[in-house]
Amino acid sequence: MVVDPQYAIFPVINASLNGLAAVLLLAGRRFIAQQRREAHRNTMIAAFVTSSLFLISYLYYHAHVGSVAFQGHGLVRPIYFTLLISHMILAIVLVPMVLLSLRRGLAARYAAHRAIARWTYPIWLYVSVTGVIVYLMLYQWFTA
Repeated sequence: MVVDPQYAIFPVINASLNGLAAVLLLAGRRFIAQQRREAHRNTMIAAFVTSSLFLISYLYYHAHVGSVAFQGHGLVRPIYFTLLISHMILAIVLVPMVLLSLRRGLAARYAAHRAIARWTYPIWLYVSVTGVIVYLMLYQWFTA
């Protein structure tokens, strides 16, 4: 797979943003467990900004490069596509959940925030981590 050199850095940027979002989510969860609301708030805002930058970068890259074919063969193919499909579906579902969680948290509607955040957090973490795994499988481990 040959990608135009001017766009070649984008997959690395995207995976890095996904990885950073995962780290921020884990830190944010720890902060709220420790009752450190301001640290939680700031960390979750940083996770939101990081994920938003990822989405912008991802859309820009694929608008210019298009689809990238998976090069793996054998058993790894159905594993990759199962991971990719679950990642994509949950990423789509996640967007309104994150916006609602963020809105409720910033409005200090903590009970309502917790009600949606208990679902948002694990899905967001899954999407962030699987984003890195998809990158590794597509651009690092199974390249031709």
